[in-house]
Amino acid sequence: MLNGKKIIVVLPAYNAELTLEKTYKEIPFDIVDEVILVDDASKDHTSELGKNLGIKHVIKHEKNKGYGGNQKTCYNTALGLGADIVIMLHPDYQYTPKLIHAMSSIIAFDVYPAVFGSRILGMGALKGGMPLYKFIFNRMLTLFQNIMMGQKLSEYHTGYRAFSAEVLKGVNYNICSDDFVFDNEISAQIFMNGFEIAEVTCPTKYFPEASSINFKRSSIYGLGVLRTSILYRLQKMGLGSFRIFAK
Repeated sequence: MLNGKKIIVVLPAYNAELTLEKTYKEIPFDIVDEVILVDDASKDHTSELGKNLGIKHVIKHEKNKGYGGNQKTCYNTALGLGADIVIMLHPDYQYTPKLIHAMSSIIAFDVYPAVFGSRILGMGALKGGMPLYKFIFNRMLTLFQNIMMGQKLSEYHTGYRAFSAEVLKGVNYNICSDDFVFDNEISAQIFMNGFEIAEVTCPTKYFPEASSINFKRSSIYGLGVLRTSILYRLQKMGLGSFRIFAK
């Protein structure tokens, strides 16, 4: 615990057998109370490895529910276990667990209710090997989103996120997409409901075992991001009422 807050780390996993152990062993258990591993019907031995590592809460989907569907199981389970702070950490070791102290502290001491680990602050993305086309897409999409949403985030596309229970209970993330655009939809919900998001500089690593989506999936994701941002602006202007923002 940190400042009396129960901290739960959730690991949304798919074929993470090669990187799970390294990720898990860097989690700071001096403040983290529980870890939840959700295996989205992996074809490797992710679940078995998780149990062997001593992870108490290992959930395996019988059918692949997608990245967003995996996160829904993560957050629903964490809230059910009484989490005050939920850290979403990819088990592919692309993001360092060493930032959990910093991200948790920001929430535990009531500075901000949500924190994103940004790969763009400090140029961590390119240093870590992010493909140039993904970096360019990231910058273009982020600029568009900031304009549409009236925000100033350095990026919306990080997979390293921390939320207070108040935030997760205050948005309707279960109606978000089951695909990759889930991350952007929940971000839009957070802003729509009046919460703020802090950022911390986060180094990142790109290597063969780290998960990444291809150009086609990236393009589909990008279109989803544009749509979410436009719907946000229309709703803010009173020109529509969209399901994604329903209570």
